Amino acid sequence: MNHSNFSREFYKQQLVYIDENIKELTNLYLSSTPIQERIKNFFNLYVLEVEDLLSKNRNKSFISLFPKVFIGTKVTVLYDEDNESEDFVICFPEQSDPDSGYISFLSPVGRQLLLRKLGEQLSLRIPTGDLQMTIKDILYVGDLFEMEEQYKEA
Repeated sequence: MNHSNFSREFYKQQLVYIDENIKELTNLYLSSTPIQERIKNFFNLYVLEVEDLLSKNRNKSFISLFPKVFIGTKVTVLYDEDNESEDFVICFPEQSDPDSGYISFLSPVGRQLLLRKLGEQLSLRIPTGDLQMTIKDILYVGDLFEMEEQYKEA
């Protein structure tokens, strides 16, 4: 099954979800983000990026290439120091399961990965210092969330 088939609809629904829950999401963002790390207009910037992604793919039945990390993508990072890689699925807070690699876009790591570009090198801030890494791959996995929701309802 090609997980890209529902990508356009997933991001349209995501825009509606953010719009309908902006107060709660903003409160979560403010409570989970240290003052010095807060980005002015965090959600507006994200919404603009999603709208741009949809616009660039408006003539396609699905989005096949993800040049940046969005909610609903699996990002593979390569740690520069030890040449090891790790996958993170960026999700909404209620879908978070760090033990399975599902991290909220509002978590410290999720916030730093969100909207990073494919191939981008970054210094990830963690409590013990900084980790140098490169974004190696970005894949759409958003319909995995929809499938999980269906199983929970059944």
